[in-house]
Amino acid sequence: MNRDEKKALISFLTIYIVSAILLIGVILYIYYKNETKMLEESCSMELHNASMHIKNEIINRHMKNQKFNPNKLSNINIKYGLFDKDKKVIFSYLDEKFDVDFSKNSYVNEFYNYFITTLDEENIPIKYIVLETCQEVQNKNKLQIFILVILFLSAIFIGCIGYLLSKILLNPVRQRVEAMDKFIKDSAHELNTPISVLMTSVSMLKNGKNPQKMMKYILSSSKQISQIYNDIHFSAFNELNEDVFEEFNLKDLVSESVEFFNDISITKNITISSNLQDCFIKMDKTKTQKIVNNLLSNAIKYSKKDSIIEVVLEKNILKVKDFGIGISQEEQKEIFKRYKRGNNIEGGFGIGLDIVKRVCDEYDLILDLKSQIDKETTFSIDFSSIVIKDFLQK
Repeated sequence: MNRDEKKALISFLTIYIVSAILLIGVILYIYYKNETKMLEESCSMELHNASMHIKNEIINRHMKNQKFNPNKLSNINIKYGLFDKDKKVIFSYLDEKFDVDFSKNSYVNEFYNYFITTLDEENIPIKYIVLETCQEVQNKNKLQIFILVILFLSAIFIGCIGYLLSKILLNPVRQRVEAMDKFIKDSAHELNTPISVLMTSVSMLKNGKNPQKMMKYILSSSKQISQIYNDIHFSAFNELNEDVFEEFNLKDLVSESVEFFNDISITKNITISSNLQDCFIKMDKTKTQKIVNNLLSNAIKYSKKDSIIEVVLEKNILKVKDFGIGISQEEQKEIFKRYKRGNNIEGGFGIGLDIVKRVCDEYDLILDLKSQIDKETTFSIDFSSIVIKDFLQK
């Protein structure tokens, strides 16, 4: 992973994780406020009920002329104390470290909740009933720890998911960048051969060495450069162009291409033979030319030296057969993908067959491939779907 990719990954993760944690933080904060409110109400209710129970017990004992004996409450989390009108202790289970604030009916310090109830009976010495509990504070502390743990685990989970998502999102981009880097290198390599031959031929032509042969090499190299440029231009800009439908004889177009590529194949001493029948079709002539040219260019590229290439057009089916290195079954599954090359040693940069496949798909032409390793390869295209059957009658 290069520096730019790392920078993009860190930026994406930072924005994703921070925004997700903020969202979860807001949700947890709302949850915490609701829970604490419920805890406060629950605790207040328990303290109020406990105070009423003690108060009723005191009054009942007094009415029966019985002595009130303070006992611990059934809820062990609640403690209480009894005070007279001068706020002096009559009886207390309370934590003596803290002074009771009698100016409030209820309040909370950092350790306890307090609830104060008064008795207005003149004959009863008990004036104040003070209840104390640490349950709410403890529950709040547990809730805070729970929320912090959830937030921490959420951050880890979000970080992992964000990292996986970023890798998934960046992977196609990375593959595209690698493919483009490879394409640029292969383009330079592909252009190097005809340019080198062209320069050598021109140099030898200046010295008067075999001018006829040198002119053939110059013509061949020039046509190769032209073909490479046309493929790159078509692949890059064709999507911006609209189709121009024409009615023409495919036989004439193929014949022109065979003649054109016979000048290119001279560098490998390859002969292109043709057996062509009339086939009148209606489609974009430039795209048709690209199909034929790329099939022939591909055949020359992967043919062995001193071999032949057979071009046949009959029954509306165009076949281009070479006797070269062949294509394995595994490679046949991906050979039509952009930037995919059959053999790195043979040059090229993998856009020719991609162009063929795209045009065939656009016009619903049936594209077929048959090959045997180190023997032969045949590409065939059925133009039956766009044939003009009554062309001769016009």
